[in-house]
Amino acid sequence: MSKGYLAIVLHAHLPFIKHPEHEDFLEERWFFEAVTDTYVPLINVFDSLLADGIHFRLTLSLSPTLICMLKDEVLIDRYLTHLDKLIRLAELECERLKHDRPFRLLAEEYLRRFKTVKHTFLEKYNKDLLSAFRKFQNFGKIEIITSCATHGYIPFMDVCPASAKAQVAVGIDTYKSVFGKVPKGIWFPECAYQPGQEKILTQFGIKYFFVETHGLLAGTPAPKYGVYSSYSTPSGVNVFARDELSSKAVWSSEEGYPGNASYREYYRDIGFDLDHDYIEPFISSCGSRIHTGIKYYRVTGRNSEKQVYVREKAMETARFHAKDFLFAREKELTRAAAKMDTPPIIVSPYDAELFGHWWFEGPDWLDLLLREINDSSGAVKTITPSEYLGLKNESEEITPSASSWGYKGHNEMWLNGTNDWIYRHMHKASEFMRKAARKHKDPTPVERRVLNQMARELLLAESSDWAFIMKTGTFSDYAAGRVKEHLGRFLAFAEQLEKNVIDLKMLEAAEDVYNLFENMDYRVYAVDS
Repeated sequence: MSKGYLAIVLHAHLPFIKHPEHEDFLEERWFFEAVTDTYVPLINVFDSLLADGIHFRLTLSLSPTLICMLKDEVLIDRYLTHLDKLIRLAELECERLKHDRPFRLLAEEYLRRFKTVKHTFLEKYNKDLLSAFRKFQNFGKIEIITSCATHGYIPFMDVCPASAKAQVAVGIDTYKSVFGKVPKGIWFPECAYQPGQEKILTQFGIKYFFVETHGLLAGTPAPKYGVYSSYSTPSGVNVFARDELSSKAVWSSEEGYPGNASYREYYRDIGFDLDHDYIEPFISSCGSRIHTGIKYYRVTGRNSEKQVYVREKAMETARFHAKDFLFAREKELTRAAAKMDTPPIIVSPYDAELFGHWWFEGPDWLDLLLREINDSSGAVKTITPSEYLGLKNESEEITPSASSWGYKGHNEMWLNGTNDWIYRHMHKASEFMRKAARKHKDPTPVERRVLNQMARELLLAESSDWAFIMKTGTFSDYAAGRVKEHLGRFLAFAEQLEKNVIDLKMLEAAEDVYNLFENMDYRVYAVDS
């Protein structure tokens, strides 16, 4: 008998990064690594489950910038070049380690893995991973939802509501262009929320969104069933909250599964370990050592010398952790159901890139978990948020409190001494964009192109990733540079528009590189709400 439901939510997002002016650009590797380590392995898991007739339901948020990158021909061609280099490196490693059996077996495993990724990407799905996700949605296995256009931090756009609306509207339009319908749910970037922002969603037909645990528990009134139910907001849109127990078990490297001694160590990579002359063709073109993706050691222990990774042992551990996770969720649902008159739900959201990229065994664990749930007594069933809403006749109304996930849970990660300077400039640009959109009601074709590119530049500057990176201190110069680049180009176009002197070469260059949001319509900024 079912005790309740489990909603696994994977949020897949990357900032839009594309630099065709450079043959090799370090930050583009973020995309290449995510495709190799996370997106393709997850697709292979879903295909395997589908082929074996395993019942599963899962929710996947694909950010609009990631969607655009997965469709970009320049990035796709560069990714295949990157993948061929990985295959060549693995072949060299097999030869180098031919007399060292434990390491040679791992090198051979990497070679098989990279070739499998290439087969899936190139031959099975013809360089179109979005078609794979669309297939799984059409088969009723995953529910794909959207996010804001460039992952903009919505609570900080309250001084210019037109920007918040544009982030949502462009995100939904991008989703519709790929999946042919309006998404049922949305992932607010960084799970950030302030009371009332969900009103934007009502005009687009969005049914639900998510908040962090304390965003619901500190809501008004206090939620009757805690995080184990959905609730209706005053605007009519439904809200779900993250279950802290199930989330921590997976994402925490300190208390969760990924820190287990049997799992692969992320930071120990041959890009740093091997002779520079040998590894040079496979690292940064400037000669800097970087991660290649080939790693031979396991976590082992905090203060211990790293031991060689043993794949079989790691899979045994993943199988145990899948059973442990299911057992814990069954107990959790049993406790919740005893106090409820409606079936409880556990919402477990994670960054998709955790699975495979950061936690190498993550896709395997997910595969084992979904099979374990399918083969179990049925006490726990997977479900999507929209399906859960369909089971309920009515929901208690609540206004969640201001909140975000991440450091301290209240915006500090995205507003502090390292990044606070960006917001006054973005607010000024947002107001200028709103006025320009209202002023130019009947633009010439060139003026329309300029206005649309101004909208793209503003959206790109608003990405929450830049503020996050500045706070962490990694690649902070790049993040600050991107904000300055987009706002600088925005202001240049605004001045050209004002003077009616358009630099067509500058416009064409911007459109060529930042060609995302093909249906961009600047008029979305003309209306605040």
